[in-house]
Amino acid sequence: MRSHQFMGTAAAAALLLLAAPAAGALSRPAESAVPSETVTVDPTGRLAADGTVTLSGTYRCTGGTGPVFVTSSLRQGETDPRTGVGGTGAVCDGTLRRWTNTDRIQPGRFEPGRAKVEATVLELRFSGLLLPFFHAARTQDVTLIG
Repeated sequence: MRSHQFMGTAAAAALLLLAAPAAGALSRPAESAVPSETVTVDPTGRLAADGTVTLSGTYRCTGGTGPVFVTSSLRQGETDPRTGVGGTGAVCDGTLRRWTNTDRIQPGRFEPGRAKVEATVLELRFSGLLLPFFHAARTQDVTLIG
């Protein structure tokens, strides 16, 4: 498989995973799968007038053999659906690193105030099929500021 085809397939799989409301068979860990693997979310996110959302935090992972990403999603309100906010390539070498995801969302979709972010360190591993492997996940309340 050519590298651009693989990356396109990997990106499509990551988007499908983010869009899935429940991943029963692919259960996500409540926290890190390995104690030394972590992801954090900064307590404040940025919201621009044009709908651009910026979320950030830190991550640490080890043993990545396939493409690894820090993904994030955002929601306001307990019943509102999650909206994916960007994705950042990750390096799984055991070093604590910063991540920042930015995405332009429909203006007015979010407003300054309380919100909930889910951040995940997700690896796409190929073993006959392209399968997700979750290194770490965290759900955290944040404050969006304009």
